[in-house]
Amino acid sequence: MQALQKTAPAFGLELRDVPPPPPPGPGEVTVAVAAAGVCGTDVHIYEWTPGYEAMTTAMPVTLGHEFAGTIAAVGADVRGLDAGTVVAVRPSVVCGRCAACTAGNPDGCTQRKGMGVTRDGGLASHVNVPADNCVRAPVDLDAHLVALTEPMTVSAEAVATAEVLAGDRVLVLGPGNIGQGAALFARAAGAAQVVVVGKDDTPRLRVLKQMGFDDVVDAGRRPLADALAPYLAHGKFDVVIEATGVPAVVQPALGVLRRRGILVIAGIHPAPVAIDLTRLVREHQQIRGTYRAPVATWARVIAFLDAHGATVRHMITHTVPLAHAQEAFAMARSKVASKVLILP
Repeated sequence: MQALQKTAPAFGLELRDVPPPPPPGPGEVTVAVAAAGVCGTDVHIYEWTPGYEAMTTAMPVTLGHEFAGTIAAVGADVRGLDAGTVVAVRPSVVCGRCAACTAGNPDGCTQRKGMGVTRDGGLASHVNVPADNCVRAPVDLDAHLVALTEPMTVSAEAVATAEVLAGDRVLVLGPGNIGQGAALFARAAGAAQVVVVGKDDTPRLRVLKQMGFDDVVDAGRRPLADALAPYLAHGKFDVVIEATGVPAVVQPALGVLRRRGILVIAGIHPAPVAIDLTRLVREHQQIRGTYRAPVATWARVIAFLDAHGATVRHMITHTVPLAHAQEAFAMARSKVASKVLILP
């Protein structure tokens, strides 16, 4: 079979012919991949930006951590999953041996590995995964939507971390998939207003409008406060969710956050960030980090996708076969696409 792999700690990826996975072992299943998304992490790995050195020892490794498909084979000791079951796959594989795992807290695992990063992921036709990492989806839910589960759990966790309440005014910085999902979940939480800001991001802001968000702003080269002046005339924001990964955004984000407001950082930043701590203290503001979602969030997100599929589908702007995966990465890098799905 073919697989899109990172083969060396340098720029680029390779589409390679590799053996199919062996029969699944105890506790494993083989997933026939229907669709896999390209996200910012994949682009960073492609470009080999700092922060991914730990995956060097796993190379060559197949990318793809946002994927869904059907179970093609079941290993020994697997219960509740049969061939043909539609699943989303949680990419974080816990060790089962550390203190957190043995205490029944797999979300606290200290030795986890990531599919598509330090073990083979879903940018291939088939992949073996732990059965415990499979989350069942409704049989009639389009696999393309199911493939959005992983990034949507990240968005849901960001909104939960922000403790968005009914009536809040929420600012989302970054109109990529994490930002788009955060806007959706903030709206579902009852936010009175959700404003999304991008920079030279016309295609992705257009997707947000298709999903019913009228308050979208392309800041271009303007300072953030200037771009948001019409909104700040009514007061600063209760919550700001940063999903850009751009260090220069953080201090301006605090500048448009109200006293005692919450700034949630969801972006992965390539460098340290300087902030005015004195102002932070005097404004009683909070900065919270958010990352992967707990296991329980996955079923909730799949239910959301099932209920709001017509809206969420706008996020998927391009689909390409695995043979043209390099084109998918070019679209993701240039921000032409919102979400590109690769179809192995």
